[in-house]
Amino acid sequence: MSEEQLVNTTQLNYIKTRDDSDIVVFEKIDDDKFKLSKNTTCSWLDEEQEFTKKELRPRIEPWLTSLFQSEHLTLLVGSGLTHAVHRLATGKNAAGMGEVKFINFADKISNASKISAKRSGREEGNFEDQIRVANELLRGLEVLEDEKADQLRDDITSILTNFSQSILTSEKGIAEAQEEREKAFNILINFLMSFASRTGTRDRLNIFTTNYDRLIEAGAELAGLHLLDRFLGNLMPVFRSSRLDLDMHYNPPGIRGEPRYLEGVARFAKLHGSIDWVQADKDIRRVGLPFGAESVDPYLKSPALKNATAHQLIIYPNSAKDRETATYPYVELFRDFAAATCRPNSTLVCYGYSFGDEHINRIIEDMLTIPSTHLVIISYDDPLNRIIKTYEKIGRPPQISLLIGNHLGDLKTLTDYYLPKSAIDKATFRMSELLKQRLGTQESDAKSTTITLPQASPDDSLEDLF
Repeated sequence: MSEEQLVNTTQLNYIKTRDDSDIVVFEKIDDDKFKLSKNTTCSWLDEEQEFTKKELRPRIEPWLTSLFQSEHLTLLVGSGLTHAVHRLATGKNAAGMGEVKFINFADKISNASKISAKRSGREEGNFEDQIRVANELLRGLEVLEDEKADQLRDDITSILTNFSQSILTSEKGIAEAQEEREKAFNILINFLMSFASRTGTRDRLNIFTTNYDRLIEAGAELAGLHLLDRFLGNLMPVFRSSRLDLDMHYNPPGIRGEPRYLEGVARFAKLHGSIDWVQADKDIRRVGLPFGAESVDPYLKSPALKNATAHQLIIYPNSAKDRETATYPYVELFRDFAAATCRPNSTLVCYGYSFGDEHINRIIEDMLTIPSTHLVIISYDDPLNRIIKTYEKIGRPPQISLLIGNHLGDLKTLTDYYLPKSAIDKATFRMSELLKQRLGTQESDAKSTTITLPQASPDDSLEDLF
């Protein structure tokens, strides 16, 4: 690819599936027509040929259907999903994570956060970098017993309060969108169920997210999807370090023996914490914060939380006054992520993740050292070229599929045309077997050539069968 193509990632679409040896770059002519970009070669399209979703779908949907039937399937969701749903509901993006202004030590925190960002491969520091640096500085001031420690602590608390409020404002914007809210949530439900509709004989879907909001939880609740996480309890669930392989089973009427796995169950973890996770002494608890609440403050004023403040919110990397609590619970969550992805016959699908977190990228690179693993990257854009640079850095093209751009990464287009519909696929398999039996019998009775349809298997799709 040329430098010009790398720069214009917000206007171009990138696809690499199946046996593509290189990335195919194309651009929109209008809403439903596309053409290949300059200096792009493609084995399944002519250079001057115009094409539509009709040509793209057979390249994408059967391939994703096959990958989604891998023995192990993991979904990693970044902020792109929140922005997509918020855009569908309100017509604008959700709150971002740009730099914030500190009152105390502003220049030192800003400079140190930029250095930290560059070490992670990012040009500018963001909110997370600043909070990380500010917490390290605070611990140093506390060791020195410096009187400015209290001022910096108040500063951090104020900034975290404002940040938590911005997350709640984004949730509230979706919740209060009268006309488009239902459509946006229906698309979110279809997106989640495309991954979660795995039979009980398959390993459970693992969902990981770097987001602080509760959009996935809200979508799963509406879809009837059961999420299993590390929290135990009802009124104020507590985070447990010991991860027991808890699951959900049922006993079919009239059947004896081992119970069967309940469908529609997924394992769920929030790698960077959540707006409703609070540190209460040595415990991490989840408070009953409604989706779209006005403020988090009333839900922190509980005797069990000892009147916690926003400084106790578990928002990465904010927790702790010493090393043990600084790495807890994040070390447990990243261990879960590595255990879920770094194993044979595993597929990891990234949606809306910009590859800006080195601690996550390192695990993904380790996963791809296993030959039977596969990585699928789906994103609306790649403004900083992190995805393309990561793809080139890893250097394992046969194990990576790409769907990047304002067409391929659009949430509605993706769910309508390109993601597998598991419930429909199962009916298709049964239909093909029935047609095979009926048509085969009819032709045999007529002493004609028997029509034999392709055998259906869990890894086939509609296009493969007909």
